[in-house]
Amino acid sequence: MSDQAPTPAANEAAPMVRPPSRAPALIVVITVAAIVGLSLWYLVQPQPLVIQGEADATRIDIAARVDGRVGERPVSRGQNVIAGEMLVTIDNPQLLTKLHEAEAAKAVAVADLARILVGTRAEVIAERKAAVSAAEASVKLAQQTYDRTKQLTERDFASVQKLDENTASLDVAQRSLEQAKLASEEAVAGYTAEERGVAQANVAKADAAIATLRAQVAELTVTAPVAAQIYQIGSELGEYVSPGVPLLSLVDLGDIWLRFDLREDLVKGLKLGDRFEVRIPALGDRPVNVEVRHIATRGEYAGWRATRATGDFDLRTFEIRAYPVDKLAELRPGMSAYAEWKR
Repeated sequence: MSDQAPTPAANEAAPMVRPPSRAPALIVVITVAAIVGLSLWYLVQPQPLVIQGEADATRIDIAARVDGRVGERPVSRGQNVIAGEMLVTIDNPQLLTKLHEAEAAKAVAVADLARILVGTRAEVIAERKAAVSAAEASVKLAQQTYDRTKQLTERDFASVQKLDENTASLDVAQRSLEQAKLASEEAVAGYTAEERGVAQANVAKADAAIATLRAQVAELTVTAPVAAQIYQIGSELGEYVSPGVPLLSLVDLGDIWLRFDLREDLVKGLKLGDRFEVRIPALGDRPVNVEVRHIATRGEYAGWRATRATGDFDLRTFEIRAYPVDKLAELRPGMSAYAEWKR
């Protein structure tokens, strides 16, 4: 048996075996390692704290100071008004009637004061003097009658009873003369300082009553105290309102801020005048620089304690008011705002 060399055809038919490629597995391992590494790095990094706030503004509740029915309300919600612009008118006919009565009472008081300041009329003085003269004549007649009766009584030509009657008549005539003289002197002297004071006080009292009612009548027209925007309306036409009941609410868009409620551990280091950046979704999420102008603690809870049983401290909440550095005409109360807060 002889050895034969392989033919070229046999060599071509035998396939070449190559070792498998490790590149895909290596790529997968590297990718997984990178993902795991980035995840671990992200987990150990301190996450930024996002705080959320809300836009707020000065609100003014306009209430009625008198009762009545809403007569006119020429404004609507969302309307801008200027200071002094009419918001609501209230109908109260009874109040107007009281004002007319007070004005009539003042007219009476003024007329009475004028009468007292003028003094007693000349006709009254003449009448009082005539009454004095008549009383003097009566006394003279009564005196003469008494004298004659007395002489007759002494001669037993008249009874003692007749003398007593004439004596009483003389006494009455003398008292009438005294009253007439006093009345005449009173008329000539005129009114006393006390009477003039009382009359002047009545006029002042009438003036005060009129001023009070006029002030109440002025309250029937409710005007805007400042330039603002109508925020809410709490009364409709024809509705009866009482003093102190809000008619509508105004919001001053010239005094608007962003309010954040933060725990006291987050307020550490924050002071008035500090600035930070916030974003407002309603304004396209654009950044806005704000300045802290108010830091105040919120109300305590009824069950607040100094420490808990575990030893942790209870943390208070502080209200932060941050005003936009640059005025934002589009900013409205109720819009949300958020910011990344450094711990």
